[in-house]
Amino acid sequence: MLHNPAQVQQPSAPTVSDETIDIAGIVSTLWRGKIWIALCTVIMVLVGGYYAYVAATPLFQSTSVVILDTREEQVSGLEGVLGGLGGDTTVVNTEVEVLRARSLMRKVVQSLDLTTDPEFNIALQAPSTADRLKDAIRSLLPSPAKPALDPDQAEKQLVDSVVSTLLAKTIIRNVPNSLVFQITVESENAIKSATIADRIAELYILEQLQVKFDATEQATDWLSERVIELQASLEAAEGRLQDFRASTQLIDEQTLLALDRQAKDLRDRIAASESQSAALTQRAEALRGASDRAAQAAVSDDAVLKRLLAESGGTLSPEDNRSFDLRFEQILSRAELEATRSSDQLASLRAGLSEFEGQIERQSADLITLQQFTREAESSRLIYEYFLNRMKETSVQQGIQQADSRVLSDAVVPDMPSAPRKSLIVAISGFLGLMLGTGIVLLREAGQNTFRSARELEELTGRTVMGQIPQIPSRSRSDAIGYLYAKPTSAAAEAVRNLRTSVLLSNLDSQPQVIISTSAIPGEGKTTTSLALAQNLTQMGKKVLLVEGDIRRRVFGQYFKFEQELGLLAVLSGEKRLDEVINHDVRIGDVLIGEATKANAADVFSSDSFAKFVTEMRAIYDFIIIDTPPVLVVPDVRIIGQQADAIIFVVKWDSTSKSQVAEALRLFETANLRVSGLVLTQIDAVGMRRYGYGDSYGAYASYGKKYYND
Repeated sequence: MLHNPAQVQQPSAPTVSDETIDIAGIVSTLWRGKIWIALCTVIMVLVGGYYAYVAATPLFQSTSVVILDTREEQVSGLEGVLGGLGGDTTVVNTEVEVLRARSLMRKVVQSLDLTTDPEFNIALQAPSTADRLKDAIRSLLPSPAKPALDPDQAEKQLVDSVVSTLLAKTIIRNVPNSLVFQITVESENAIKSATIADRIAELYILEQLQVKFDATEQATDWLSERVIELQASLEAAEGRLQDFRASTQLIDEQTLLALDRQAKDLRDRIAASESQSAALTQRAEALRGASDRAAQAAVSDDAVLKRLLAESGGTLSPEDNRSFDLRFEQILSRAELEATRSSDQLASLRAGLSEFEGQIERQSADLITLQQFTREAESSRLIYEYFLNRMKETSVQQGIQQADSRVLSDAVVPDMPSAPRKSLIVAISGFLGLMLGTGIVLLREAGQNTFRSARELEELTGRTVMGQIPQIPSRSRSDAIGYLYAKPTSAAAEAVRNLRTSVLLSNLDSQPQVIISTSAIPGEGKTTTSLALAQNLTQMGKKVLLVEGDIRRRVFGQYFKFEQELGLLAVLSGEKRLDEVINHDVRIGDVLIGEATKANAADVFSSDSFAKFVTEMRAIYDFIIIDTPPVLVVPDVRIIGQQADAIIFVVKWDSTSKSQVAEALRLFETANLRVSGLVLTQIDAVGMRRYGYGDSYGAYASYGKKYYND
């Protein structure tokens, strides 16, 4: 096989990363879409004008002004009942919500009988077209049955609906850095708006008075009940105190102090007696424990016993023994008697102390109980007197309450409607139309996923655009070649001629001989491009063979009316010779059509017979142009491309998506094939001018009209 320049791997298309905002591009896009923008602006201005001057109902606003009185105290001694409101932010915000309270608005509705006013009672209004349409749609949809309401519930529901409407038409505003409230009511009737605003202010002040009166009356009733309860509690406490005093011996703190001192003296005497009793008991035990004469004399420390032992020299006579024993017995008896007496005395002192302490404890408890009863009675008396005084003060002050607010300015009946603001509505409508038109244009441009210029195609693919062919003015495919043949100086013929030049100069070392034409998907003009290129080369006097390589679809029959039905497959199979099946067209040259076959087309073009066929044709013809199937549909073109010197990839203007082109080129790379160049076909000159490219590019540029004869 000859060296094939189409089998050189081409690097992937560069990735274009542009993080800057193309202001000029945006302005150009908006300028191209100026008609859409102007149309949207005009439509929105007309809609806004119709609403402002025809459809909208004039509305009037009237404002009543109320000021909050920040008295900290209205009547001395009644802070909790009649005290005025403070002026901090919390109080101001609270009063705003009070003015918007549904309870207050319900009173306004009832006092002005707004339930009979169609402006506030929607049920009295005639249904609009939109309402009737909604009701018709709801009637077609299944919906649960509404429960029946009794008259009271229905009335409450009606009033609540009117209150909601009134709230929607009422604006309560606090003037910044002040205690002034503006009550603004909007209505279709000027007098009605002022009347409602004044009535809201009036009922707001009356409600403040009513709240204070109710609070005073409630406080008086509560204080009366508390005074009766406290009086009974005081009488019970004083009765308990008197009963306790009558049942116990009167004592005081001084008496308890004297008893405490006496108890301390007894404790001191008991301590001394305990020491003495212990000493006497120890002496008696020591005397009883003496075992011999010397020990007895030493323990007793008696002079008589010591003298008897001394005179006898340690050996006593019987008479001295009796004297010694008698004397020692006396001493022992005396010691035991003293120890017993001391122990009895100690027990007596302890018994006396215990009885004394019991007496002190009882009297202390009685004193504590007495003090407790006394305090309870005194506390009950103080509370009773306090509540009695408050009850008298509250009773005296009933009926002199003052409201915390007053009307600063009555509502004025407006002489001009406040809405709609016609000029503002028209201006906003125009601005919205401008924004809407701009958005539509930019969204259309952002959603554009096709190619409108050779520059876009080259930037995305990284490959050269060899030609840009405009739409050929013909009614059918067969007329296209006739047009190019008949008008060799037309813009389309010149575009094909430029393509031919680019193809022939694509490889200066070896001029391409086998040229294939393909596309990503059907209908992009690859067959017309193949025929146009063959026709142009034939006009140069070259010997050209045009081969229908798309044997699955076989569209050459739409361009030619050949009687010969056999073609490429017959030659490859050896059934016929080339000269037996070749068709000749004076405009195109030799044409070899495809044939229907049950064999797989990819297998046919992968065969050695096809490769041999191409080699043989190189020796016979100057150029072999093969029209191949789309890349994304079947693999035939990647197989045929192995025999090609140049691959022309056709892209339909403003039709083929960028993803389709990118995927098709990727498939060529996987087959190690290099696309020689791209061709942008079926370019609409009017569309190019609409997109702003009409003065810049090739055969469809406006300045080219002087050179072409269409």
